[in-house]
Amino acid sequence: MRLYINVDHVATIRQARRATEPDPVAASQWCERGGADGITVHLREDRRHIQDADVLGLAQRVRTVINLELATAPDIVSLAQRLRPHQATFVPERREEITTEGGLVLDSHQGRADPRLVEAIARLKEAGIRLSLFINPDPAVIDQAAGLGVAAVELHTGEYSHTYRQSGRELNRLKRAATHAKTLGLAVHAGHGLTYENVQPVAAIPEVEELNIGHSIVSRAVAVGLEQAVHEMRTLVDTARPV
Repeated sequence: MRLYINVDHVATIRQARRATEPDPVAASQWCERGGADGITVHLREDRRHIQDADVLGLAQRVRTVINLELATAPDIVSLAQRLRPHQATFVPERREEITTEGGLVLDSHQGRADPRLVEAIARLKEAGIRLSLFINPDPAVIDQAAGLGVAAVELHTGEYSHTYRQSGRELNRLKRAATHAKTLGLAVHAGHGLTYENVQPVAAIPEVEELNIGHSIVSRAVAVGLEQAVHEMRTLVDTARPV
């Protein structure tokens, strides 16, 4: 199981004062020392947290791999083409949202995928970048994702994170979606709203091979430091499945 740490919220703290610290590039090194398999970073079109310079710095200093989250803004797609991160994950963006609130809608153009997304996928595939789509755990959407020729899907775990104390419905939905995606030859990732309390049931899903977690770890780091916070999450993920 790969554990990628999202350092966006390190930049969120910095941008609250438009200061120079905390530095998400330096934070990535602490994450790697704590056991991260990769660093996830979302360069949003409105640049609300991560800046272009952060992505450039990460490309130079990350020793593991980078998973660049992006929408289809042409300048960001061009940046990804130039930097060639290990992985790029296409995500939806809405200016009014606090954070990503759901997966990509893949059939919103008269039953066809957004042509901007199709073009962006083609450009990044040509650059040799591994591609993933951030989607809801819906079999129909997974079918559409498979048709776009990407290597992986990242299942949105937001609904699970909101309801896991009351019901196992969303966990079962994730399990079914992961199985379906795997049968189509897609690698299965998961993320959004995962915490120290709810991560293990998701990490235990056999088909899930990568988790992307950020906010909970940065929050924990306020108390124990980032390296220790990542180490604690690493332990939970590693012990989720029976030996």
